[in-house]
Amino acid sequence: MKRLLILFIMLGLAYGLNGQQVQSKMQLLETEHDFGKFKEEDGRQTYEFVVTNVGSDPLVIQNIVASCGCTTPEWTRSPIPAGGKGKVTAIYDPKDRPGPFNKTLSVYTNSKPEVVVITIKGEVVPREKTITELFTFPVGSVRFESNHLAFTNIKKTEKKIRVMPLVNSSDKEAKVEFINLPPHLSLKATPETLKPGQKGMIEGTYDATKNAGWGNVSDMVKIKVNDVVQENVYYYISANLVEDFSSLSKDDMLNAPVFRISSNTFDLGKIKGSTQNDVEFKFQNSGKSDLVIRHIRSTCGCTAIQEGNQGIGIKPGESGSIKASFNSGGYSGKVTKAVYVYTNDPKNSEIVLMINADVEQPTAAAK
Repeated sequence: MKRLLILFIMLGLAYGLNGQQVQSKMQLLETEHDFGKFKEEDGRQTYEFVVTNVGSDPLVIQNIVASCGCTTPEWTRSPIPAGGKGKVTAIYDPKDRPGPFNKTLSVYTNSKPEVVVITIKGEVVPREKTITELFTFPVGSVRFESNHLAFTNIKKTEKKIRVMPLVNSSDKEAKVEFINLPPHLSLKATPETLKPGQKGMIEGTYDATKNAGWGNVSDMVKIKVNDVVQENVYYYISANLVEDFSSLSKDDMLNAPVFRISSNTFDLGKIKGSTQNDVEFKFQNSGKSDLVIRHIRSTCGCTAIQEGNQGIGIKPGESGSIKASFNSGGYSGKVTKAVYVYTNDPKNSEIVLMINADVEQPTAAAK
């Protein structure tokens, strides 16, 4: 009964008793507000848009939809009588949203037009971040910007330098050193000894000519602060080692090797758990010079690569294969594993081979 009564009231607001459509009309003194510049730490900004019903029947604001979650609308919920006033309140939250903004509120009513768009804009001046926020990786009495120094792509013929800021967040001097570095990597802090509160820089040099790996590689190194090795703390170094094709001429490209494979996906179908499953991907060199498989790696220890064609020149027109073994172990259901192949084909220097399987583990009853 209550629902019927509410429905009747809403219909009554939308239509006159004689069945004619109501003549409510919303008028806004302004449809845009500029908050200007304000600080992020000032918190939420609020502005009220005044609504006037210049029609002859009650005006109902049915809903307001904001263009993003950063803007919260509030409005007069009760019907606004003819000649009466209401409001639409726009609340903007600047937290973690530095910079200019331009947001909209779509106001739905029972008048014509049914939708009116209100705009708010401004510019948030970012708050000054704390030392903890800027330097997220604590190492003893110092803090690094991050625990990860990424060199991204490095050609196998080059050296690359990357830097990262650090700060001594203590009230004593701090000497920073890196130990057990691999031959292809050097790291140093400048200055080596930081005064209390002093900022410095970590400089890393990656010599790709001294790393036999290919593709995505990583190292974890230990850190000493004031001659004390920081236990259970590692600095992570990553790089993607790629072949240098920059010196190839147009003729070199035309006469380059071409790695051609009929399918880069091998489907094992349904297999049992804890079984060894061999796969073989066949390929051909359809180019005009020797094809060399530089390196092959899998994404997990469950997939073993069988040595064969790596480092051997495959003549034009000749074929080869890449063999791997997948151990289904404790996997259950659909599983996909990847094998990465690195070649001297300038257009196919990194190939991803996929191994798919549907692993069935024995049921408890079968055990």
